[in-house]
Amino acid sequence: MIVTIIDLVLFCMLVMTALVIVQTRHLFAVVMLSGVFSLLTALLFVTLDAVDVAFTEAAVGAGISTVLMLGTIALTARRENKPTRSGILPFFVVLVTGAALIYGTLDMPNFGDPNAPAQVHVAPEYLTNSIHEIDIPNVVTAILASYRGYDTLGEVAVVFTAGIGVLLLISGLGKGREDMKDD
Repeated sequence: MIVTIIDLVLFCMLVMTALVIVQTRHLFAVVMLSGVFSLLTALLFVTLDAVDVAFTEAAVGAGISTVLMLGTIALTARRENKPTRSGILPFFVVLVTGAALIYGTLDMPNFGDPNAPAQVHVAPEYLTNSIHEIDIPNVVTAILASYRGYDTLGEVAVVFTAGIGVLLLISGLGKGREDMKDD
């Protein structure tokens, strides 16, 4: 019961943050609120016992993306221009996409269903064989470190690449400002 309340509170905070982001025209505030949104999403992932996904969301979504967007703001305007067109077409596209995503989830098994394919086929295999195949007593660590090693390596590569990109942008930021002063 308490977990459901926490999930609902986090979800409501996510919705409120998203609505404020959509209404705000000051780009610095949008970037900061996007970082808050990522941290709230990471908290929601923690309550769903997806700590690895939560860590990646916090590192990439709240950390590296926020720094990258702040660097972009330093090179561009501080405020968003008022839209010249109606927002009806983008709203319609989002509505249709959301409806398609919801329709796509209708075939999924219920959350925590013991008869779901992942619980019937994959989970018993990991639980019975991981201790013998890998010799790591914690099944979650065995899955992340060995079975999903390439996936985890991919996540680390993405974080590393994003960090290098931010460093390259920041190192070029001062040079661009010096060139503008000379003109």
